[in-house]
Amino acid sequence: MKKLIKQLIQAISDENFRHLIENVEVVVSKLLSLLMVLVIFAVLADLAIFIVKEILSQTEGSFNQNLFKVFGLFLNVLIALEILENINGYLRKHVLQVELVIVTSLIAIARKIIILDLKITDGIEIIGLGVAILALSISYLIIRSSNSKIED
Repeated sequence: MKKLIKQLIQAISDENFRHLIENVEVVVSKLLSLLMVLVIFAVLADLAIFIVKEILSQTEGSFNQNLFKVFGLFLNVLIALEILENINGYLRKHVLQVELVIVTSLIAIARKIIILDLKITDGIEIIGLGVAILALSISYLIIRSSNSKIED
């Protein structure tokens, strides 16, 4: 009986528990990567369908009107690729790469600004986007400069 209790205590020791958690993190990260690949293909299919419909519609000026939607869809693909890169970076190093997260956030806000309809957008929302861009840009500069000091 003592031997069984000793084995049970050893099985739930800190070292074994940390190893179990690391294995769970790896499995979840791999699953997220696979799901993100599916999302990327879905976004690419959506982009292709949208572009083909726009080209085939042949109405004068309609493509120019929907050009910002096309740019938004392209940026959706880039955002998904950046998220996939974040996940893969985590799988490689087991560390969340803050610089990549900030760049992904900047791309997402750029997408929002590109597709923004100024006719229906409140001024406070535009100010909020500006503040977010400023904060993320400053964060990026800080992270980038601290990373370059570490590499030197």
